Amino acid sequence: MAATREEPRWKIVFMGTPDFASTILEYLQEWDDCEVIGAYTQPDRPCGRGHKLKPSPVKEVALKHDIPVFQPLNFKDKTDIEQLRSLKPDFLVVAAYGLILPQEVLDIPTVLPINVHGSLLPKYRGAAPIQRSIQNGDVATGITIMKMEAGLDTGPMLLQQALGIAWNDHAGKIHDELAAMGGPLIMETILRYHSGKLAIIKQDDEIATYAAKLTKEDGLIDWNKSAKDVHNQIRAMHPSPGAYFFWQAESDKEPVRLVITPGKISDKETVDTTPGTILGEDDGFLEIACKDKIYLAEKVKPAGKKAMDGRAFMCGYMSKLHTQPTSTDGQTSGSDC
Repeated sequence: MAATREEPRWKIVFMGTPDFASTILEYLQEWDDCEVIGAYTQPDRPCGRGHKLKPSPVKEVALKHDIPVFQPLNFKDKTDIEQLRSLKPDFLVVAAYGLILPQEVLDIPTVLPINVHGSLLPKYRGAAPIQRSIQNGDVATGITIMKMEAGLDTGPMLLQQALGIAWNDHAGKIHDELAAMGGPLIMETILRYHSGKLAIIKQDDEIATYAAKLTKEDGLIDWNKSAKDVHNQIRAMHPSPGAYFFWQAESDKEPVRLVITPGKISDKETVDTTPGTILGEDDGFLEIACKDKIYLAEKVKPAGKKAMDGRAFMCGYMSKLHTQPTSTDGQTSGSDC
């Protein structure tokens, strides 16, 4: 889509790091009315057993399209700020960059510094809005385009678009759908701003919530919770960092870590069954007892093994294990497959 105007194309400096941001960058660099004159991203990080430096997804996209790449550690060095200022951008477009930008940086663009955030602000400010919304059982999320200020996701809102969360949607699916929404919504925001049809709405701090950064511990399943809560946790942590629990193998001194993928909740209620007990398999789904009902896991992946469905686990791997995972209180019990 092209704007009807005589001025040169808007000059955009893009700032982002992961896949979410790279999807938006791909969209912007194809937009006729803007020119992405620079891409800022986190420094390359060691990856894999060889600890080779791996570029971020944003850097990979930028290099593919011959967009100049800048990777300051932070903006404490005045040289980095002056370098950005020398680009003379109209807009800073920021999406999951991973740095809190100082006001001196936010003052550089001649028009606006704008941020693409994966929630309907003021809900879920912070690092993990998608996962936290699913974990809490929300039925909707969305994208917010906001004018940036020095606080964490506190700036006034410019445009929002909602997205429904279905009962079986997981974080990976919602992530991709929101990323695909972000580019077009940035474009619409800029066009509306240029035409004077953009409302700037202050966030209500009193109803704001915070989405804390995920840790591996967020994926540890507590089977003493309801099946609904377990389902929300598993799909919120899929595909990363992953939901998991521990299982005690007879041949090992230490419990085996089992990563579990989203499944569904059985109609069967659990009666006099210890939460976390593996009960068998049902049409390829692994049956695990929660506080109230049975959870049907589609696949489990033992550490160092390939993912397998419930039938494969019961008929193959299960014969080496007890029938009770190591729970939060350390209790286990066992029987044959």
